[in-house]
Amino acid sequence: MSGRLRRLAAQFELFRLAGLAIAGHWVWLLIFLPLLWLAARALETLINPTGGFLPVNVQVGLMGIPMAVLAVILGLRIIAGEMDGRSLEIAYTVPGGCQRVWWAKLAASALILIVAEALLALVVYFLFIEDFPFVALYGALQGAVFYLALSMAFAALFRSEVAGAMATAAVLVFDLLILGQNGVRASPFWNPLAVPTQDPEAILAMAVQNRIGIPILIALIIGLAFMRANRRERMLGG
Repeated sequence: MSGRLRRLAAQFELFRLAGLAIAGHWVWLLIFLPLLWLAARALETLINPTGGFLPVNVQVGLMGIPMAVLAVILGLRIIAGEMDGRSLEIAYTVPGGCQRVWWAKLAASALILIVAEALLALVVYFLFIEDFPFVALYGALQGAVFYLALSMAFAALFRSEVAGAMATAAVLVFDLLILGQNGVRASPFWNPLAVPTQDPEAILAMAVQNRIGIPILIALIIGLAFMRANRRERMLGG
């Protein structure tokens, strides 16, 4: 048992160091960053009290958007941050391959997103809407993890955090305005509460396709990003 505890403690220490590599010693502040979005939405309701929020607004309007922004910030730093910090060449010397560094950073970023979502859910439940749809928890997290992987991949592809952020922002805006808002099952932020049809069988079929298809797509994006990052000469080239 003590051996398992030591391995678990070592794993968490690795994630802590990976988080520090991503955002420095103030990494814990990122957990509270999405709450600024809720503060803005609360101010919106004070200005327009007749607006209010419905369960359909929770997944994207209250939780998904700030989590996606946080995910993009984290994703851009996973691989491209090593280039800006002039430490990419050191990552290639890690025993077992540089993938160990990327996986540790991905895991640390995912933990940050999970904790941030827990805080968001508590605030939304107690201050915005009591009829909280728990299906929104997975939906918001799935979308955030998708943009975590996508921003990492774009930043590695363009070898630039700025270019990666611009490309990811374009996809995110298209997703929020065209796909997710209309209940399209291809959206990482697909929301069953926003689907126009009320046919339970149709909604179940869309849910299965989305909840299986998007994780597979996330895995493919991560694999392609790692393949790109493993091209040492190209990544270190001018």
